[in-house]
Amino acid sequence: RPGQFAGRLGLEHDPFYIYGQHENPLRFSAPSLTLTDGMDRKRLAERKVFLEAVNNARRSADIDPAIANYTRQQQKAFDLLSNTATAGAFDIASEPKKVRERYGEHLNGMSMLMARRLVEAGVPFVTVFWKVDGINGSLAKKCRSAGGWDTHGNNFGCLKEDLLPRFDRCYSALLEDLHQRGLLESTLVVLTSEMGRKPKIGDPRSNGVKGAGRDHWTACQSIVLAGGGIRGGQTYGKTDEFAEYPAEKVMGPENIAHTVYHAMGIDDLTATDVTGRPFNILEKGRPLTELF
Repeated sequence: RPGQFAGRLGLEHDPFYIYGQHENPLRFSAPSLTLTDGMDRKRLAERKVFLEAVNNARRSADIDPAIANYTRQQQKAFDLLSNTATAGAFDIASEPKKVRERYGEHLNGMSMLMARRLVEAGVPFVTVFWKVDGINGSLAKKCRSAGGWDTHGNNFGCLKEDLLPRFDRCYSALLEDLHQRGLLESTLVVLTSEMGRKPKIGDPRSNGVKGAGRDHWTACQSIVLAGGGIRGGQTYGKTDEFAEYPAEKVMGPENIAHTVYHAMGIDDLTATDVTGRPFNILEKGRPLTELF
């Protein structure tokens, strides 16, 4: 979806995806980093030589900045494929069973563990998307959702009995694991979602108040920051008495983005697009430096 890719920064900054399935939570794959059957490193190197010849021919025919970005992305892919340490980072099964159990041996728990392994391997930016159990799963029916946090029905039961216990376990395990390995101070962990939940109970899609659901709410939401120099045990901002709208220290998504950049040591937010034109990545907002 838009927002998960590099946009104006260019193809070379697009993310590498790693996929997992509920049915086999210990097995992850990176489609862009997976060698097809019969493809070994020798054949991969030969293919790289051929690909470079093709790209050189294209450049001589038509100079295009997009091609330069694409070839840089190709180089990154080849470097990762030829690095024996890359495959090891995805091998969740090699983790001690005690560690896996601390996170919870389900897909989302193992995704949190994967995040720790990638941070430990030197990946500078990692995103974990909470995997829902699908529209036909038991949680989807119970919560009138797609099987995740979109609780249009039975909001309180779904949170108390299913979503929060599972999340609390793997999220606390991630923070604990990063801390024990000396990585938490240098790793900002951001917990966020796309929106909040409606303060008023009742959703017409789940029989109103009786269905005890909570609809979408875009006017206000909570975000948790940990590690990366953030001082723990503090709250920032306040809502009105009904938790409907921000009332004190009102901020927007741009402030959170600025704060992430600040934690990464990036203060100059000017960049150039694929045609070489300069632009500002984030013109509005400021970093919330008082949190550090």
